[in-house]
Amino acid sequence: MKPKAPSVLVTGGAGYIGAHTTHQLLAAGHRVTVVDNLYSGHRWAVPPEADFHQLDAGDREAMQGLMQSQKFDAVIHFAGHIVVPESVCDPGKYYRNNVVGSLNLIECCQKANVGLFVFSSSAAVYGNPEEIPVREDAPTDPINPYGRTKLMTEWTLRDFAQCSGWGQPMRYVALRYFNVAGARLDGTLGQATPEATHLIKVACEAACGRRNSVSIFGTDYDTKDGTCIRDYIHVEDLAAVHLKALNYLARGGSSAVLNCGYGHGFSVREVLETVQKVSGQDIHMVESGRRAGDPAELVANNRLVGQTLNWMPEYNDLELICRTAYQWECKAPWN
Repeated sequence: MKPKAPSVLVTGGAGYIGAHTTHQLLAAGHRVTVVDNLYSGHRWAVPPEADFHQLDAGDREAMQGLMQSQKFDAVIHFAGHIVVPESVCDPGKYYRNNVVGSLNLIECCQKANVGLFVFSSSAAVYGNPEEIPVREDAPTDPINPYGRTKLMTEWTLRDFAQCSGWGQPMRYVALRYFNVAGARLDGTLGQATPEATHLIKVACEAACGRRNSVSIFGTDYDTKDGTCIRDYIHVEDLAAVHLKALNYLARGGSSAVLNCGYGHGFSVREVLETVQKVSGQDIHMVESGRRAGDPAELVANNRLVGQTLNWMPEYNDLELICRTAYQWECKAPWN
């Protein structure tokens, strides 16, 4: 008999990556419950087959009630604030939501005997790494509050996984995202975060005429053209990593921390040129000073995620990433 698919609670499932993952979970036969307070997510992004609750994932009382009323085998935790410059200006907002909120959720999981946990972490935990591509065992030295909140939640998960006397032990996979971009190839889902700061999203908005220009924050970095270099991963590939991580844990896999990227990077100028190419539109670029909290280069060593989860990317192509993002932006629901 085929084993029953795990029942999965997805926090932040109305957001960009959470919604893509929810679609893939349902397609794979999982029973999915989505929790989202709709701070930056959208109700329309949640498929009707998922059970939806408009709740804050860090609300201890609300999450305890939900976990008492339903049995979950696993949690995939996306809910969190993610804007680096905002974290520098308002660190308290990030520590309350990303650290305290995650702690509340983890404690609720432990009390409800939910033993499998997949966490959306970030390459921001590395800060300015000395070696590129960066490996998971590289020193963690985040240079902004956002990165520190992600690292603190990784530490929290590690400590809870090691403690005893609480019923079912917790096992987790922390996925350190590099730069996520793109949209579903059928054009039905993409990034809809209000006032987004991600480069490809911003560039596509400019190509569609909804922005007058795109700022290049820093042109004097020690990189090939003076602008920041990032490792861009298609959102559908990243969503697939979450399913692989869930299956890995369900089969008894031990806790792990894994990079999620393609292992090569592109500069800001290269990305903007690619968006211009796929859109056929000129983008007005404005050179500005460096942005607080931005490292010069972040590129993943992704060997471990491939080995541990048997994952192979399907959409490792910057033009494809930019084309799907642009096509989504031009036909998105707010147009």
